[in-house]
Amino acid sequence: MGVLLAGYALVSLYPFLWMVSGAFKDQFEVVRGGHLIPEHPTWHTLADTWNRLHFFDYFLNSLKVTALTVALTLLVYAAAGYAFAVLRFPGRAWLYRLFVALLFVPGVTVLLPIILLEHNLGVLGTHFGLVLPFVNGTAPLSVMLLTGAFTAVPDELRDAARVDGAGEIHIFTRVHLPLARPALITVALLTAIPTWNEYLLTKVSLNDESAYTLSLGLQQLSAQNVPHYNNLMAGALIVVIPVILLFLALQRYFVNGLVGAVKG
Repeated sequence: MGVLLAGYALVSLYPFLWMVSGAFKDQFEVVRGGHLIPEHPTWHTLADTWNRLHFFDYFLNSLKVTALTVALTLLVYAAAGYAFAVLRFPGRAWLYRLFVALLFVPGVTVLLPIILLEHNLGVLGTHFGLVLPFVNGTAPLSVMLLTGAFTAVPDELRDAARVDGAGEIHIFTRVHLPLARPALITVALLTAIPTWNEYLLTKVSLNDESAYTLSLGLQQLSAQNVPHYNNLMAGALIVVIPVILLFLALQRYFVNGLVGAVKG
């Protein structure tokens, strides 16, 4: 079994390794093929893609959209999760079920209504016009994970805080949020990764090249009449490296967040 899994891992990683290898080759060596390890490794391809092909600008745009989406997601759905877990109000159970049911609605089915709504609001073609649907798209899973995490907080901690005169905002910010940190980081990761990689809505929404994100910049490279495959692989590497580093840095919180949400 171990050999089988190792073989599967190698087959899965092989295209990624070719991408990394191609990012350090010139165009001639990529087209010629043959060797995974570059014969004459060079940083020129990455530097050329980063500077001349404007991937630095695309990187900043992606970072801006992703950071705003993650911040708003945590702000809105942490409060919603606390309300579902702690507060008691009419229709609470049905509203929670509605949020969870949205998990089964494919995002592409609401693409046209989103575009029409953004046009009416005057935000179509802007980064803020991307952030709003991204935040809405994370609602079901974010609410479910954070509600589970906040439900797992013992009632005794809230009762003790109330005895000391703490209000709901204080209990939320000083008691629940610190204890739900793994779940918050999990939600941040599950929001950041698809937002960073999003292509369809970005392609439909943005017309100004100066506002393009990395996914659109990468698509532009592949759409050239004579694609430079070394630049294409370098662009793909620029896209995936931040996601990989982010996940590696926060993976232990990611696992704990999922486990805590399930227990809750």
